[in-house]
Amino acid sequence: MDTVKNALNKLHIGGDNQAGAPPSEPTTAEIEELKEKYTKAKQDQVFAFYDSLSTPEKAALYEQLSSFDPELINKITDAALNPPKTQDTDQRTALEPLPDSATASILDSKPEDIEKWYDSGLDLIAENTVAVVLMAGGQGSRLGSSAPKGCFNIGLPSQKSLFQIQAERIRRVQRLAEKKAADNRKVVLPWYVMTSGPTRKPTEEYFQEHNYFGLEKEDVVIFEQGVLPCVSNDGKILLESKAKVAVAPDGNGGIYQALVLSSVLSDMEKRGIKHIHAYCVDNCLVKVADPVFIGFSASKNVDIATKVVRKRNATESVGLIILKNGKPDVVEYSEIDKETAEAKDAKHPDVLKFRAANIVNHYYSFSFLESIPEWAHRLPHHVARKKIPYVDTEKGTTIKPEKPNGIKLEQFVFDVFPMLELSRFACMEVKREDEFSPLKNGKGTGQDDPDTSKRDILDQGRRWVQAAGATVVSEGEHTGVEVSPLISYGGEGLEYLKGKQITAPAVLEKELL
Repeated sequence: MDTVKNALNKLHIGGDNQAGAPPSEPTTAEIEELKEKYTKAKQDQVFAFYDSLSTPEKAALYEQLSSFDPELINKITDAALNPPKTQDTDQRTALEPLPDSATASILDSKPEDIEKWYDSGLDLIAENTVAVVLMAGGQGSRLGSSAPKGCFNIGLPSQKSLFQIQAERIRRVQRLAEKKAADNRKVVLPWYVMTSGPTRKPTEEYFQEHNYFGLEKEDVVIFEQGVLPCVSNDGKILLESKAKVAVAPDGNGGIYQALVLSSVLSDMEKRGIKHIHAYCVDNCLVKVADPVFIGFSASKNVDIATKVVRKRNATESVGLIILKNGKPDVVEYSEIDKETAEAKDAKHPDVLKFRAANIVNHYYSFSFLESIPEWAHRLPHHVARKKIPYVDTEKGTTIKPEKPNGIKLEQFVFDVFPMLELSRFACMEVKREDEFSPLKNGKGTGQDDPDTSKRDILDQGRRWVQAAGATVVSEGEHTGVEVSPLISYGGEGLEYLKGKQITAPAVLEKELL
């Protein structure tokens, strides 16, 4: 694994630095060597105010600039702004749904197949060969909060945050695996939480304050994704202040380098991990370490598998998992024409031909993640044009632009998909109402907001208790039931409710037994 880390360090351009002792001012020789490096790359404007800085500021700027390779920044900026043509411009991109051999659907699979996947997935969890990676770098800015999005309270009767809901699902599935093993073994599902620079410290503090929600501290590993400098429209690295480069997280695709550079992969290797479930923090319905998904993916012997939900209609703004020129890929809704979006499935004319909506919910084999250094450098960077406050290096004044003045560079987690042969990729369609309710927008917008997240959890709980034989009566318009993950992971274990009447809104909560 040291060889892996050394290989990636050559690619690394900002990252997982923990605060330590105050840095000392660099020597004249050190600063001149670094200046030469940036001057050669025509990025020496970053030193415009260096001589006027205090000793701590000089040390901090030197440390930050030393973590970047300016020639590499130039290279990836140019590639992002001028992407190479991958095919003849006259050749139409061939788009097809994934073949049946690479897919399964919870909506129409045989119950015995689902049960088989569940049992085998739970066995793998019981063998302590499964880990979970959470992508939690986002802040709740759109939600009116500066805290990490995982800390957000969506308004459930229990007042649980997204982090707590997901932690309790891990605790429950650990318990289910222990019961199935029936040999008194301790089952551990290590949880690796990827943060960004602004969210790392508050995430660590939040977990500490809440005693890791009942999980063992050593089994919750918080790490940080890398960052990239923000660049002006003419390719110059921007300064946020006279002593600091403007940076932004490197996108969810930064997960691959971060897994190695933060020693997460080394930790997985020591634990004997073979299967990894990765997902985004904002989905309140996510089945963390879903045994069905783990079992399905392992049975296919694939490197990557992904969960999808059925696209609501032809105009829904979602990316789609497809076969693009014979390779698994994701195509954004803006990249397909109206005719393609509205095309119907020849075998099932009542549904769309292209309907596999990407929900950023993936399975990886550990053996594939070990190969990160072999392909990480081939992942493209994408351009996001933004309004980026910066310091004018000639006047020394801070400018807050009114229109996009620069770009942030980011990678996407799915950019690795086309590197796989189809035989190494699989896709599972799941029910949207059971597994996907993202939190994207502020309260009151009516779509993907705290109210819809709360509603979807309460509606799911109501369905579970009704399926168990309970009757739900409501007071007013509130008909939902919150079922604690500590009681039930996916609707199981609720037989004791048969014949009982529950008055909604209600919370069914108890500690693990």
